[in-house]
Amino acid sequence: MKVNNIPTATIEDVPGIAKVHVDSWRRTYRGIVPDAVLDHLSYEEKEELWTSVIQRGKSRIAVAETPAGKIVGFASAGPVRNRLSSYQQELYAIYILSSHQRQGIGQRLVSEVAPPDHSSFLVWVLADNPSCRFYKRLGGKKIGTETITIGGISVEEVAYVIPSQP
Repeated sequence: MKVNNIPTATIEDVPGIAKVHVDSWRRTYRGIVPDAVLDHLSYEEKEELWTSVIQRGKSRIAVAETPAGKIVGFASAGPVRNRLSSYQQELYAIYILSSHQRQGIGQRLVSEVAPPDHSSFLVWVLADNPSCRFYKRLGGKKIGTETITIGGISVEEVAYVIPSQP
């Protein structure tokens, strides 16, 4: 199914964003984070989160929509969150339903939320996430690692710097 629209997210998009967020986590992180964490993810909880994020207005959020208006992906970016603070901007999240991956949607979403001043930006990703290849294809360079705890287990995160997008 083709995506031809990448608008800025609105409150009306929150249920679709929450669905993509939860469904993507459950598919991507199975075997990487504990099943209990994935099994307890809630659409309602993510709707509360994304409603709050959109209302605060400090993040750039774009959604990928099919011609019928179904949200199949989203990305969020904004000021860096206290790690490797020499970078001003960070890609917080990018999730695309597996049925719509490898169609150029991720690159379009990143372009939409990239820093308006065309500066490079930071992204943190779980080291075992197969999407690390995506960040490398964007020209991302690994600049650090950090161990975090998810569901009581330690997992490694990798920081990439993504060069400015044209």
